Amino acid sequence: MAMADTATAPLLTNHGDKLAKAPSIDDTIEVYMGNTGAGQLLKAILLAFAWAFDSQQVFISVFTDAEPLWHCTGTDASCSPATASPCALPASAWAWDRPAVTSVVSEWSLKCAGPALVSLPASSFFVGCLAGGFLLTTLADSLLGRRKMLLTSIVSMSVAGVLTAFSPNVWAYAALRFVSGFARSMVGTCTMVLSTELVGKKWRDTVCVAGFFCFTLGFLSLPALAYTFRDVSWRNMYLWTSVPSLCYSILIYLLVQESPRWLLVRGRKQDAIEALQQIASLNGNSITSSFSMLHACTMQEDAAGSSGGDSVFATLHSMWQRPWALRRLAAIMTVSFGVGTVYYGMPLNVGNLGSNLYLSVMYNALAELPSSILCWLLMGRINRRSSVIGLTAVAGLCNPADVVFLDLGDNDDDLADFSDDEFESMPQDADGRQVLAAEV
Repeated sequence: MAMADTATAPLLTNHGDKLAKAPSIDDTIEVYMGNTGAGQLLKAILLAFAWAFDSQQVFISVFTDAEPLWHCTGTDASCSPATASPCALPASAWAWDRPAVTSVVSEWSLKCAGPALVSLPASSFFVGCLAGGFLLTTLADSLLGRRKMLLTSIVSMSVAGVLTAFSPNVWAYAALRFVSGFARSMVGTCTMVLSTELVGKKWRDTVCVAGFFCFTLGFLSLPALAYTFRDVSWRNMYLWTSVPSLCYSILIYLLVQESPRWLLVRGRKQDAIEALQQIASLNGNSITSSFSMLHACTMQEDAAGSSGGDSVFATLHSMWQRPWALRRLAAIMTVSFGVGTVYYGMPLNVGNLGSNLYLSVMYNALAELPSSILCWLLMGRINRRSSVIGLTAVAGLCNPADVVFLDLGDNDDDLADFSDDEFESMPQDADGRQVLAAEV
């Protein structure tokens, strides 16, 4: 029997099986974090609130750059409500309905300067977002990390917002909006990544959706804030959104620690241990075991130490070596371009609908709440590819429907301008419906 056991026993112990099953970084962090407690979850939600300040800077121009209504003063007989623009009228023949300081358009007399100059600040903001997205992306993975990158972005965005309130002309205003867009380009990304890396896998979906919910709350706060300052300077809007954002950045600096995962990937094991101990204390736990798993976890794929891991462009280099990653990135960028055009284009142009600006923005923001709830319910149940295809297809079908309803509404408004006798005298089509002269 002993001879049989000896014959079947391996001559050498296979240590490779043990090494091949070394724990990953995510598994190691999950073990030391334990169950996500209320304190840890509240800290992640506090971090997600950065999205609220981000959305305020994105959509604030809907009110600050709005074109105010005007009226005739009665000093010129050529002035009438039907006049398309007061640009051809003497300055004494018309006046703004509200004080000129309520909008940059009226304060700096941009109404007659052309649409290019009126839209310059908003365009500068999104150009800054594009530039920041390209130039700052790798800093969160390399030199600064998630926490420092987020703090730098929020502080820079807030300072730019405060300075915007003191802009002397439209050119300085547009330049500062570019800086604000450049700085805020990383707020959403760093917030989402850092908040999800501070909780267990079970709560990542909830924390992720909480960020989008906070974005909607920030969007919803703008109509209330704008209505409060409807008769005073537009500069108050920037001060009341930027100063609280600066105060919020102080809370983040004092209460939120760096991502343990990023620290492990960068080889800063002692800092990762301290971060994990802080997280464990929030859950009412204390780590009494050794941190031997941190030394055993495999970090070769993430650290990229042998291929220029300390370089700012290490992530780009790693992606360039993976053609499948480039194809996926190209597909995501294409979809994001279409989604972004609709998502940002509609709220930023809601003032052109002719309806109440405050209510229109509020309804637009409220429409995002059901989508956040639906996202929370579907996340983890339906794969991402199907979700993107299905939801973008629905959105694409709804946009033409909006145009049809708006056209019908415009026709109703046009018909309201005619008297009963004039309406009856209009020509009729084959179905017996009156046709406007413009349509004939």
